[in-house]
Amino acid sequence: MGRSQAIPRGGSGGDPRFGPAADDTGCPILHVDMDAFFAAVEVRRRPELRGRPVVVGGTGNRGVVSSASYEARAYGVRSAMPTARARALCPGAVFLPPDFTQYTAASRAVMEIFRGVTPLVEPLSMDEAFLDVAGARRLLGRPAEIARLIRERVHEQEGLTCSVGVAPTKFVAKLGSTRAKPDGLIVVPEALVLDFLHPLPVAALWGVGERSAETLHRLGLTTVGDLANVPLATLRGALGEAAASHLHELSWGRDPRRVTPEHVDKSIGAEVTFDTDVDDPRVVRRALLALAEKVGGRLRHSGQVGRTVTIKVRLADFRTVNRSRTLPGATDVARDVFDTAWALYESLAPASSIRLVGVRVEGLAAAASTPQQLTLGAPERGWREAEAAADAAAARFGRSVVRPASLLGDNDLRRTENPGRRKVVPLSERRTPS
Repeated sequence: MGRSQAIPRGGSGGDPRFGPAADDTGCPILHVDMDAFFAAVEVRRRPELRGRPVVVGGTGNRGVVSSASYEARAYGVRSAMPTARARALCPGAVFLPPDFTQYTAASRAVMEIFRGVTPLVEPLSMDEAFLDVAGARRLLGRPAEIARLIRERVHEQEGLTCSVGVAPTKFVAKLGSTRAKPDGLIVVPEALVLDFLHPLPVAALWGVGERSAETLHRLGLTTVGDLANVPLATLRGALGEAAASHLHELSWGRDPRRVTPEHVDKSIGAEVTFDTDVDDPRVVRRALLALAEKVGGRLRHSGQVGRTVTIKVRLADFRTVNRSRTLPGATDVARDVFDTAWALYESLAPASSIRLVGVRVEGLAAAASTPQQLTLGAPERGWREAEAAADAAAARFGRSVVRPASLLGDNDLRRTENPGRRKVVPLSERRTPS
């Protein structure tokens, strides 16, 4: 197969009814699928491979392709294809063995982005997940806007691309993300689900494998619409009761399954990607302070404490370094988190510019059942009480009302200096309240 002139970009397949601007009313389900995930992570590690066909998988005679970049797919290379066949189709490709440590780390980072949008995340594999964003609309906007936000964050924070399907049900959302590939977004309006589904081949339905597809083709059923309109009794005779009922329901767009996250938080964290790479320690310190404030607030809100503080530093060349320190006792105090994070960063002393920094607290336990370690001479009230009071004020008046002065903009700082206003002291410079 010859090389195509251009790699098609994701989108609505030329049908504007299913484009990113389509009506997303009644479409709370997103399916996010990373594009050529393993290959994309390898290209991120090796920028010199960008634009070249890259194949990840077993490199021996019996190897199988795990992932292929879209440049390699233009030659006909596909996942699950024997590596020998891939070499014959695309002899000029770069063939790499898989590095699951890197893919796992990238997957965790991507899933954390998803959970930053909604807690209702159901991972299907390392590189795809369902999200229910109904509860995030008030804060983040309509489902299509949230999908765009996710794609932007994945690209900006991880240097990767993803495709998203937005739909009323999980099944249709997954079909939408497939049609959107690569690097695209499709909305399937609730009123147009059948218009979207019925022209598709029967093999697009979950549960239709090679054998069942042959059976359906013998009945003259080649599209989802054909299957939807055939008598159910005919399907039962060909496929059996369970399979027939399942496919009949899907062919009419009926999929009652909810997004069911099975994730139990093992850590709480936050990270930020700088607009431009930075090498000023003051900028990094300010970022770590803001992240520690966010993590501390999330810990207290969830009723958890943790013992291990970890920082994540991504350098300009996309190399990522993690450093951790375990505290003597569990904490949910932003001051403790920041002090530890900054000490870890100072000891790391990165020699190049920084693209991203993150702070995470691990080793979580319920705060109510975790005894607090007493310190000799400690005041009766300290940082924990001060931050709890700040939480209460933020819940009533908004998060921007109480925050460290070093996180305020110039206008905010000028306001704090007006007569009659309380002076705001940076968190890193305050003395312990008594």
